[in-house]
Amino acid sequence: MIAYAITDPKILWSNSERYIKNLKRADWVLYRDKESQEYAKRAKEFLVHFRNETPKLLLHQDYSLAKELGVWGVHLTSKQFSDIAIAKELGLFVVISTHSFEEIELAQNLGADAVTFSPIFASPGKGKPKGIEQLKEATRSFNIDIIALGGIVTKEELERIAKTDAAGFASIRYFLNSF
Repeated sequence: MIAYAITDPKILWSNSERYIKNLKRADWVLYRDKESQEYAKRAKEFLVHFRNETPKLLLHQDYSLAKELGVWGVHLTSKQFSDIAIAKELGLFVVISTHSFEEIELAQNLGADAVTFSPIFASPGKGKPKGIEQLKEATRSFNIDIIALGGIVTKEELERIAKTDAAGFASIRYFLNSF
């Protein structure tokens, strides 16, 4: 099961050593920062921590910067479906956020490599959880890697996801804690 860490910039820049160590245990790591006016500069600083490391690195939204910095992929928002083809042409692995079966189908038809489907469990400000049964139905219904996202904090939640055909899980809060 793919372990996909999504960064929290507030923690990253204030307590980076322990947090970076936890992030390095993930298979994929997304540098995401929705608030910084210096996203490109911060992304470059972030990448310094991962030189010659195992995790596959992705940037949030900015496929041009992802290509420029030579990272593995880009994670597009649910408002960027029209950018999937452009990111693929740049040779990037493309993940896109989805919140419905219609969006999963659209992502699959447009050539995305994977989707996050959320929220699976309760997550602050993210609406009603989809739950494990909808996750199972999604993995049975579509031929694209589906990464469970939302409210994943404990090993018990990981065990529940592992009982589905999800390709993996993505989380911010799970990687804040020591393993």
